[in-house]
Amino acid sequence: MTLAKHRCRVIPLLVCLLAFSACRGETEEEVDSTTPVAVKTAPATLGTIRGIVHATGIVDPAPGADLVVIAPEATRIAEIPRASGDRVRQGDLLVRFEIPSSTAEVQRQQAEVARTMAALDNAKATQTRARELFDRGVAARRDVEEANRSVTDAEAAVTEARASLGAAQTVESRAVVRATFNGIVARRYHNPGDVVEASASDPVLRVIDPARIEIVASVPLADAPRVEVGAAGHLVNASADAPEIDLKVLSRPVAVDAGTATVPVRLAFSRPVNIPVGTPVQVDIESEQHVDVVLIPAAAIVREGEETAAFVARGETAERRAVRIGLNDGTNIEILSGIKAGEKVIVDGQAGLPDKAAITEGPAEKESSPADPSAKGEPK
Repeated sequence: MTLAKHRCRVIPLLVCLLAFSACRGETEEEVDSTTPVAVKTAPATLGTIRGIVHATGIVDPAPGADLVVIAPEATRIAEIPRASGDRVRQGDLLVRFEIPSSTAEVQRQQAEVARTMAALDNAKATQTRARELFDRGVAARRDVEEANRSVTDAEAAVTEARASLGAAQTVESRAVVRATFNGIVARRYHNPGDVVEASASDPVLRVIDPARIEIVASVPLADAPRVEVGAAGHLVNASADAPEIDLKVLSRPVAVDAGTATVPVRLAFSRPVNIPVGTPVQVDIESEQHVDVVLIPAAAIVREGEETAAFVARGETAERRAVRIGLNDGTNIEILSGIKAGEKVIVDGQAGLPDKAAITEGPAEKESSPADPSAKGEPK
């Protein structure tokens, strides 16, 4: 009985050992670190690169190409003949307000001017009689002096009345608003009969000149010193087949936008464009230029955390190099240290590549499907 029990214990142990050995053998066959990885390379070159400042912006009317009509005082709209989208020409009526008080004030000042003019005429007639009587020895010199003072006072009264009339007429003229340039009604906020306030928060009508629009870009504060007046820029098109639109920097940033870490930069279009006001856009602004520097394709850069690296093809081995980079124009990147001109960098196939990995130059292989047994190193 003892021998039988011993044999029963040994046989399962041997079976387990054989199974474990078989499993270990299969795992070793799956690991293959010597298979060369197909990569594509490109040489590091000496060249010139220009920095690019990336920014977001809004299409806005240029200064003087935007007219927002606001009531001169709380009043009622009498007439507003234009609707949103209508074209207007300089001098066309936009809005007429009902302001009875201003009309009455003009009439009152006109009457005051007439009264002072009559008083001036009387003063001048009295002055003439006093001089004639003085010349004949009938009147005293004091009478002539008083007549002269009366004329002077009357002339001052006429001047004051005319100034008051001009001010009243100016107020009355604000009851009628006309277009100051050729443009389009961007938006109509009210209709005839509406009562409006004399506040920027209660506009009546907005007219813009679509031929005079620009971009106001929000440039990151750190990039503000790199932007110069006259620098070239480009509108980043959402559609690949859209023609490129060139821009030009009109203003240098001088103040920070409140509550942001950006500064506004105005850019002009190089040609007329059909872009609605208020459209958000992406712009690239050309900045400083570096000459005779080492350049590699931007696709060669590998970023791991805060470290920047690239792989250099040395024969049949990939050598990982930590690099310091400078300007980036989206196509090429300036290398400050880590790679020399003439060395070949890997631009395709370097993802997940370990240092000193075996490589072969050629077309990069497509990723194998998880259903493909070869992707896991399993026998076909």
